[in-house]
Amino acid sequence: MGWWLNGGVWMMIATTIICFVEAEDTFFYTWRITYGDIYAFSNPQRGILINGQFPGPEIRSLTNENLVINVHNDLDEPFLFYFPSLGVQKAAGGFGDLRIYNLPSVPVPFPEPAGDFTFLICDWYHKDHKTLKALLDKGRKIPSPSDGVMINGHALSRTYSITVHKGKTYRFRISNVGLQTSLNFEILGHQMKLIEVEGTHTIQSTYTSLDVHVGQSYSVLVTMDQPPHNYSIVACTRFTGEEFTIQATLHYSNSKGQRP
Repeated sequence: MGWWLNGGVWMMIATTIICFVEAEDTFFYTWRITYGDIYAFSNPQRGILINGQFPGPEIRSLTNENLVINVHNDLDEPFLFYFPSLGVQKAAGGFGDLRIYNLPSVPVPFPEPAGDFTFLICDWYHKDHKTLKALLDKGRKIPSPSDGVMINGHALSRTYSITVHKGKTYRFRISNVGLQTSLNFEILGHQMKLIEVEGTHTIQSTYTSLDVHVGQSYSVLVTMDQPPHNYSIVACTRFTGEEFTIQATLHYSNSKGQRP
């Protein structure tokens, strides 16, 4: 089985994933998939780690580069690579950041940003993913994510922070890697200019917040044009009976305090 990405096709052959495209450079990686403790909340929870990491290692590549990734699965169950869609495994981790950059010779319809941040947002469950799978196997519905929301593996508010400089414009890559819940994303006090949806440049529109549904990825440009304070980056559940929110911090390098 395989899936397409930027003109290249990823193919799973035994425990190896190979990307076949026309390019000059080839990069080799070895990844080991294991169970391990995730400390998103106060108590550890068993999750799925890649090379001992959660979220998994970041992949950065130029368009048309070859990536050869040798994957060793030490789980007691099959594992479909990096955005797992089997056995409710997304509720246990096993995901990470994949960035594909344009070749330098290919122009993009926006200026080069001063920096680039990834936000993997998702719903999260304290229950083991096998317990959730058992509910589905019995014909029952998985409950709403009453355990909370995560940003880049952090589930407690303000444990994740990024630093920016006043007057600079940054790119934010936002992906909903959760199991079933749509999430709203906003940076309080700042406008977000949408520049990319699912790897495709789009008509540029400005928003104060974005609804990101499961499996969706957006890129936005954000200009640091506010007074130098700390500002909240907020992800919250949408279309659920009870709202759950996670906050990270946008820290201006010359910050003078916290804004709500």
